[in-house]
Amino acid sequence: MSLELQIQDAIKEAMKAKDTVAMNATRAIKGEILLFKTSEGGSKEVTDGDVLKMIQKLVKQRKEAAEQFVAAGRQELADNELAEAAVMEKYLPQQLSAEEVKAKVREIIAQVGASSIKDMGKVMGAANKALAGQSDGRTISTIVKELLS
Repeated sequence: MSLELQIQDAIKEAMKAKDTVAMNATRAIKGEILLFKTSEGGSKEVTDGDVLKMIQKLVKQRKEAAEQFVAAGRQELADNELAEAAVMEKYLPQQLSAEEVKAKVREIIAQVGASSIKDMGKVMGAANKALAGQSDGRTISTIVKELLS
């Protein structure tokens, strides 16, 4: 079953269970999928890879919003954003730990033959492809900088 169909089923289940957090989170994903399908230049077919990228983007947005809410002293809104992010993360592959990402990045650096920070672009391109969906770009970037410095 494709990820898009799983999301549709999850919306139905959340509605039946009257789970507003899950319903809002899955509807947000569905909205992104519809925007992708109807966008100019966008393909009418959505792959699971496209959906994973959309979910990662939405999770990142929720976490950043939660940080801003905490900074503004609105903990209840931050909790809601984090709860939605947790629901969305269920559809992502298992996230790698920092140590696992570091080991993979070391392998990529050896494959690419990078030796200095000047080679960061090459390493980041290969790392983002290899670790797609398993780690966020910020973590990868930090580790690449650390290892190339």
